[in-house]
Amino acid sequence: MLASWCADMRMPEAEVSITVDLVRALLREQHADLAGLSVVDAGEGWDHRQFRLGAELLVRLPRRQAAAAVIEHEQRWLPVLAPRLPVAVPSPVRVGQPGCDFPWAWSVAPWFTGDIAATVNPDALAPPLGEILLALHPPAPPDAPVNPFRTSLVSRSEVFAERVSRVGHRLDRTAAAAVWDAAVRAPSWKGPPVWLHADLHPANLIVHDGHLAAVIDFGDLTAGDPAVDLAVAWMLWPRSIRESFRNVVDRSSPWTDDATWRRARGWALALGVAYLANSEDNPTMDTIGHRTVAAVLGGGPD
Repeated sequence: MLASWCADMRMPEAEVSITVDLVRALLREQHADLAGLSVVDAGEGWDHRQFRLGAELLVRLPRRQAAAAVIEHEQRWLPVLAPRLPVAVPSPVRVGQPGCDFPWAWSVAPWFTGDIAATVNPDALAPPLGEILLALHPPAPPDAPVNPFRTSLVSRSEVFAERVSRVGHRLDRTAAAAVWDAAVRAPSWKGPPVWLHADLHPANLIVHDGHLAAVIDFGDLTAGDPAVDLAVAWMLWPRSIRESFRNVVDRSSPWTDDATWRRARGWALALGVAYLANSEDNPTMDTIGHRTVAAVLGGGPD
């Protein structure tokens, strides 16, 4: 039982072996003009493995079947969204196909120099991030991707309770239950489905020279309730900065109201608990989870 529980605390296992040699082979086969550039392992997340390609590019490949459609969503939609956003995003510059015994599509995208927001002081990011979300959140078209994991808080109640049972020693269960109840009882989203990044946490924000230089990893891109993205407020800032972020959003957004922010707080709690429950082997995400849960349970805009 202990071994099974510990396994659940880690990232999903990769389903294919992705190496520097594989990346070089794919480039020689499909993008020969890039094959002479250096290839350096840049790490992996739940869904993808990345390699820096030369000085200015990144190769991004799915590491499991569940992520295969995700990268196709980025290839289809980031070129559409990028021109409307006041920040750089990893819109693919080349598209790769299955080959060299690798079974899925893959991408070459820009490399962004900087640090993730999880490792720097993010206080100055509130106004620009608010403006970015205002630009991202217009209504999405009917053929936008559907992400079942970002549809409603109520649908997450069972998995939320299961994860709280695993990490309950790291949080106040009574306080968490109260926040969750308030969030799921808030009126549901009545507006049109808007574009969502849907995985907007501090490790997906690149900061360079104190400025927000890029928003990365749009693999969970979907349409739905803006509260999903607004949950980032509890992942980044203390209450005073969260309120300034809320002011930026509320001044210009036609969508947000008190219920939106109650749902956003619930999403922050759900995601923070998920990071705690699945990041034993990822200290960065474990720290983000701990800070997010502490911020949510310590109070926030209602």
